[in-house]
Amino acid sequence: MRDWAGKRYWLVGASEGLGLALADKMSRAGVELVLSARSPDRLGAAVATLSGKARAVAVDVGDAASVAAAAAEVGPVDGVVFLAGVYTPMTAKEWDTAAVETMIDVNLTGAARVVGAVLPAMLARGAGHIVLTGSLSGFRGLPRAIGYGASKAGLVSLAESLRCDLAESGVEVQLANPGFIRTRLTDKNAFNMPQIMEPAAAAQMMFEHMGSTRFSRSFPVPFAWVFRLSNLMPDWLYFRIFSRL
Repeated sequence: MRDWAGKRYWLVGASEGLGLALADKMSRAGVELVLSARSPDRLGAAVATLSGKARAVAVDVGDAASVAAAAAEVGPVDGVVFLAGVYTPMTAKEWDTAAVETMIDVNLTGAARVVGAVLPAMLARGAGHIVLTGSLSGFRGLPRAIGYGASKAGLVSLAESLRCDLAESGVEVQLANPGFIRTRLTDKNAFNMPQIMEPAAAAQMMFEHMGSTRFSRSFPVPFAWVFRLSNLMPDWLYFRIFSRL
């Protein structure tokens, strides 16, 4: 188990939903937190709900200068958790280039910007903890997931490459792949969402994972098994099943 007391973590994308629920878990465990998101008002309200030491630093992960400025203001941290994300449900027949670019820029490139801002200092001191929030939708292409699924697939690959390259560095890398969580994002969906979770329940699973030595955790089970097993399906069978969903 990880010793959380006295640690300092930067949570990016933590003004509501899963991010705020995770912040609450970590704050109660004695972690000093810096919460970041785009809205200063939401951040201020979020910090006010926490029991432990916390502060707010606004950031737009879609803007490199904003990430650099925020990282400088945040200062040294023991760990960073990337939870920021945007989502616009669409099919390829409804292609919206601006929306696709925004999802990839925030969900994937935004994560790369944040990691790039904290990794050099972690490597210099030989210690750190990087946690990226992927998604079950990142395992294989899904209907109505243009842009979002691709961004999460890239995030999964980014986490795996980081884990390989940093194995002997003292910098730990972990990946969490949640399914549906009841948030503003999933409120956009007009289809059935199996095993949809409340933010507090998802945060508990993610916090438990962060306290372990495992690289990745996909949840909820057994819904996550469907996506894991889909990687083993031949293409003809996968597309026959999932194209009809």
